[in-house]
Amino acid sequence: MADKIAEVQYLNPEYVLVFRGQSADHTDENKMTSIRPGIFRGRDSTVTRSPIEARFEKLRRAEKLLIEKWLDAPVAGNEKIKKYRILRWSILQHYEICETPLLDVTYSLRVAASFASLHDDSHGYVFALGVPNISGTVTTDMEAGLQTVRLSSVCPPQARRPHIQEGYLLGEYPDISVYAEKQNYSSFEVDFGRRLLAKFKFEKRTFWSRNTFPQISRQALYPNSDDTFMAVAKQIKTELGD
Repeated sequence: MADKIAEVQYLNPEYVLVFRGQSADHTDENKMTSIRPGIFRGRDSTVTRSPIEARFEKLRRAEKLLIEKWLDAPVAGNEKIKKYRILRWSILQHYEICETPLLDVTYSLRVAASFASLHDDSHGYVFALGVPNISGTVTTDMEAGLQTVRLSSVCPPQARRPHIQEGYLLGEYPDISVYAEKQNYSSFEVDFGRRLLAKFKFEKRTFWSRNTFPQISRQALYPNSDDTFMAVAKQIKTELGD
């Protein structure tokens, strides 16, 4: 797979490759690979009002709670969280507090393949997406209509996951703050499957049989016990309700 990735990168020098690992290859009504952020997932060909409108309302409430609790949390405070929506979304997405318009990806092929192998299925999938050059905490490309967030620069220093996962988040630019801004868009326009350059299906048992490329364990990918903000994240999630 690494050799194929090298070939894809060579043939697409205008892009930086980021990866996403999944246990399945989800498709749209045209049988094309669909990679949507959680807040936009569904079976409709258009971004319909229900249940997505309710998800945006939950996101709005989660942002408010995050701002209220951030400075009181046992982490280094960051005033930028109060100012920039994209950073709030990144925190909410990373701690799995609620669904957001952002998509989790990684710069590491090994991390992506490890995520694809977390479930009991015999096969996993790795998707290679092409994005513009990445620089700084938040990279905005107006022409591509894309924002790329480097998680390690956004999350509290106590959070180990972003560093282990080499995590990034992708979002549209300008960002979508309310449902009304997207209600007339087709699913294709909020689907990162359109940035797909390559996808790989692999057999887990044989793929990880070589000691030179070991799988990362679930515990290593999710070192939650050492993250002092996890308790705050759980509190926000509890207050949000279902």
